[in-house]
Amino acid sequence: MRLINMSAKGIKIWIWVQNNRILKAISNQDAGTLIIYDDYDNIVLKRTGLSRQQVKTIEFIFSAYNLKRIDENKEPFTYL
Repeated sequence: MRLINMSAKGIKIWIWVQNNRILKAISNQDAGTLIIYDDYDNIVLKRTGLSRQQVKTIEFIFSAYNLKRIDENKEPFTYL
């Protein structure tokens, strides 16, 4: 399991269930990256070189589909 420093600026973690699998997305506006992991922490999709606006747009789409965003002070299991 990868440890993510959630206190770093611009990093957001999103989780959702799709086809009976728990998926996790980590977006980083500063680095311009989006990485989606499956329930076994394997990388499903990785995009780098995104602009800050592109990452914000992806995060807006995540929120529009009601994906759960994990806040800094929350434990992941509280959303499952």
